[in-house]
Amino acid sequence: MCRFCDALLRAPAGSGGGGFAATPAPHKGPMPAGIGEPGRRTLIRGGAVLSVDDAVGNFAEGDVLLEGRRILEVGARIDAGDAAVIEAAGMIVMPGFVDTHHHQFETALRSFLADGILINDGRPESVYNYYEAILQKFSLVYRPEDVYINELYGSIAQIDAGVTTVMDVSQIHHSPEHSDAALSALRDAGRRAAFGYFEGWGERSKYPQDARRIRDQWFASDDQLLTMVMGGEIYLPGYEAAWDVGRELAIPIALHVVGTFGMQPTFDALGAAGRFGPDNIFIHMTGMSEEGWKYAADAGAHISLSVPIEMQMRHGMPPIQKALDHGLRPSLSTDVECTMTADMFTQMRSAVTLQRSIANEMALRGEDYPKLLSAMDAIRFATIEGARGLRLDARTGSLTPGKDADIILLDATALNVAPLNHVPGAVVTLMERSNVDTVLVAGKVKKWQGSVLGFDLDRLRAELEASRDHLFAAAAIERDLFRA
Repeated sequence: MCRFCDALLRAPAGSGGGGFAATPAPHKGPMPAGIGEPGRRTLIRGGAVLSVDDAVGNFAEGDVLLEGRRILEVGARIDAGDAAVIEAAGMIVMPGFVDTHHHQFETALRSFLADGILINDGRPESVYNYYEAILQKFSLVYRPEDVYINELYGSIAQIDAGVTTVMDVSQIHHSPEHSDAALSALRDAGRRAAFGYFEGWGERSKYPQDARRIRDQWFASDDQLLTMVMGGEIYLPGYEAAWDVGRELAIPIALHVVGTFGMQPTFDALGAAGRFGPDNIFIHMTGMSEEGWKYAADAGAHISLSVPIEMQMRHGMPPIQKALDHGLRPSLSTDVECTMTADMFTQMRSAVTLQRSIANEMALRGEDYPKLLSAMDAIRFATIEGARGLRLDARTGSLTPGKDADIILLDATALNVAPLNHVPGAVVTLMERSNVDTVLVAGKVKKWQGSVLGFDLDRLRAELEASRDHLFAAAAIERDLFRA
């Protein structure tokens, strides 16, 4: 071994070896008491601050001061007096991720449909498809207790991955008890969630009329972590009533828009009739007409894209460039864990690499091509654009004074990231859920130095496995761990 290499390997930990300056190791002390409590001030000190707010700016080494649940100040150096301190040296400090479309009730079915596609189109790959297996078999045998543990476990898993806000698309409202179970789980998870009240099946389903009862019972306060979204799928009969109820309650109206489901004529007709508005959230938008895109853009609707799922499950080509061409800034969403992981690092990488691959092919052919997406573009899609789409941008999506402290600390000293050379690039091109060190939601610490707090995970995993066993048995589907 060369003398220099030997000296470097023998250098004391933290010395940098041979005199190089080293980033301090992340602080590993105890969690300060009272973080997030009313009046309690907390200083997140010395991290690389990525604010996602142009007016606030970014800081190679900066501080974020909290008071109770809210962000008080963001700057290079903040004198916070006797505030509790979270040392963030070696961390990237940024807003938590916002997932605008996640079917959390399917958590017990993780990876079951890894090789499946969306619908049965008569081709060989259609043997296992989402519509028949998940919606028409598994979902019909969910009990309220299955809904609860699936929703709770899925929520905790996303906290672990730094997702502080979700729109939960729970197509499981077979009875008011099913709805209340989903809401109880979202509340008990303790993170920000837009409860998506979508369809249910069977004679006990009260969708969509039960939305009024749910709104009165669960959403009495406007200053809470839970908000509500109305599901209104245009491929189901009676969607008009759901849209009417949503607008009566003044909540967003969300729906899946997939050309392979034959939705284009109905969608275009609604757009032509002026039925779209800024309260609409259109998920996927694959295979849609130019007229449909124009109607959506003119109405100021929001677009949620699930890029890896759309590519994997035959929804159609993810229309990220189409959205950008029409002046729409999309958000990103994880969709279904029966097919793909529910972390936003996967979503950001997929969105950037797809758009750039298409644009780069055009460049290589000598054609005009669109502006290449950057890592920072992907971060905006995964944070502030999602918050805007859910009408939550006054509360979350950026490190802006006055907003709630939905904040994540990402370990940039980890083996897969160090040395840190470009903050957005490190987040999008290098990181994964293992880099999520600490998570705060409305000022409360939900994950601390790599460990999720407040849950007996062994017990919850056992309950989730018991739910899985019931679902497979009741749906009469074999659980073959090596199915071809």
